[in-house]
Amino acid sequence: MTKYTNITLMPKDEGKNLYRKTTFFTVIVEQDILAYDKDQADSILLDNGGIDYNKINSSITHENGGVETRHVDANFLNSDPIKYLGKVEYSQDEEDFVINDYADEKPTYKPRQLDLPFGEVA
Repeated sequence: MTKYTNITLMPKDEGKNLYRKTTFFTVIVEQDILAYDKDQADSILLDNGGIDYNKINSSITHENGGVETRHVDANFLNSDPIKYLGKVEYSQDEEDFVINDYADEKPTYKPRQLDLPFGEVA
């Protein structure tokens, strides 16, 4: 006899039918990237962004009352181009750094190196 599922069968299940439904979901991942230009943003995103495919498994599904997950998968379908949202600037009014969505996208300068805690550099 062939085993089609990982569901544990009990005497109370005798006479029941086994069904399978495949459902396709669309998952949208939208990530913000700090970079000097679109090329650098794309490179940073490729190295540090996207989906952790190791976490795409049955733990993202509900399994109760006779439902057992057989397969979970995620595949790349499409993406929009990287979109400019604004430039990081210091605001005198807010006394903090803000995103100025009216600022020109073109790089105006690269800030000087700042010593930051924990060995980070600006």
